[in-house]
Amino acid sequence: MNTPYENLASAIVLCAVQDYRKTLRILARFPDRREVNKEKSSILQFFRSGWYRTLTSIDPEFLIRKLDEEAAA
Repeated sequence: MNTPYENLASAIVLCAVQDYRKTLRILARFPDRREVNKEKSSILQFFRSGWYRTLTSIDPEFLIRKLDEEAAA
């Protein structure tokens, strides 16, 4: 059974994943959108942060690679 902390940590990571997917969809159509590129960079910074590692044990580079592959398909 998950603790409230684990549920919150999962929700934070899931929100970042959903935001990253959204930025990839937008950038596929509009690659020069500065604000979206900045958002993507911010999310990538989060995935590679100590805070992310505190929230989950999922390897960030693995996650990023899978999300990028999903968007390319």
